[in-house]
Amino acid sequence: MTETTGTWLTQEALDRLQAEYDHLAGEGRAAIAKEIDERRQEGDLKENGGYHAAREEQAKQEARIEQLRHILQNATVGEASTASEVASGCVVTAEVMGREMRFLVGSREVAGGTDIDVFSAQSPLGSALIGKSAGDETSYTAPNGNEIPVKVITVEPFSG
Repeated sequence: MTETTGTWLTQEALDRLQAEYDHLAGEGRAAIAKEIDERRQEGDLKENGGYHAAREEQAKQEARIEQLRHILQNATVGEASTASEVASGCVVTAEVMGREMRFLVGSREVAGGTDIDVFSAQSPLGSALIGKSAGDETSYTAPNGNEIPVKVITVEPFSG
């Protein structure tokens, strides 16, 4: 499966993001609104650090809600690839410029709380690897214009 539109997610990642969205858009908004109201009651807003901190937190929360809304509306849901070719949902071990790297081709949202590096299928490295198998060699053009050689060592499904 190639990632051509939206963000590729496993069903588990979609469910996790939907729960986060529901929480933030519901009780999260109510909690921050209550916090802002309580800080507003403290008096002069110009010198009220708690009020300004709460408003800043509200802005961050609203940005995350909008990010989640976009991801959820444009998500492509599927299972991690079990094929031997690189696709969204695969963990790839590759030699990049002579250095071995292990990373997920997909979305940071799929990786969740894991510490694995993530490259989207649309990134220069990800798009160069889509469809490649263990042993294949390719290259991609870095943002600075340099051609970067890549050799695929292993391809495995992401297990979370």
